Amino acid sequence: MKLYIGNKNYSSWSLRPWLTLKGLGIPFEEVQLQFDDFGPGSQFHAALDRLGAGVRKVPILVEDDGFAVWETLAIAEYIADRHPESPVWPRDAKARARARSYCAEMHAGFGSIRNLCPMNIEAFFPDVGARLIETEPGLRKDLARIDQIWNEALQASGGPFLFGKEFGAADAYFAPVVMRVTRFALPLSPMAAAYAKTIEQLPAMQEWIAAALQEQSYVAEDEPYRKAR
Repeated sequence: MKLYIGNKNYSSWSLRPWLTLKGLGIPFEEVQLQFDDFGPGSQFHAALDRLGAGVRKVPILVEDDGFAVWETLAIAEYIADRHPESPVWPRDAKARARARSYCAEMHAGFGSIRNLCPMNIEAFFPDVGARLIETEPGLRKDLARIDQIWNEALQASGGPFLFGKEFGAADAYFAPVVMRVTRFALPLSPMAAAYAKTIEQLPAMQEWIAAALQEQSYVAEDEPYRKAR
């Protein structure tokens, strides 16, 4: 399988399937496409057009025969189907349904934290985070719900991951939130803060972070708080 991703510093959607595969030790080939202005002549779009899937966004998972899967939830389900031996989803049926519910909620919502605190691994904005928490009720609501989800799952499973001792897709799905929370110094309850630290210290997550720091790119569209690197 080939996984097409964008810039590791910015692409929160790319991080989810990459971390799922890497964290579970499932072999895949990474193909990174650098973001550009996405205008006429975009090399990013041209590279995706060559896949023939009709999709101009990453991530996209492509099999050797050219079969493509896109959208992070669909990719997670496909990985689970291809690798039933791996705990992509919890093994218990009710826990599995709950994990999918959490991921679907993340996929469809939390617009305030997405828009106000975009993933930017190399940059730290504690002052911005403090101001946003003070002035943005939508962000406070999103953060409270995320904290509730993490505490609820950890208390039920015993941790250290959301659904127990095994890392899975639900953890990968919330990894971009961990990057947002830490880079903007957003407040969390003690249990949620400990979970965020667990995810950030995962070897696979550390590998992604190290690669993000090596990119040294600047994409203005993804930089609401800096005018340059």
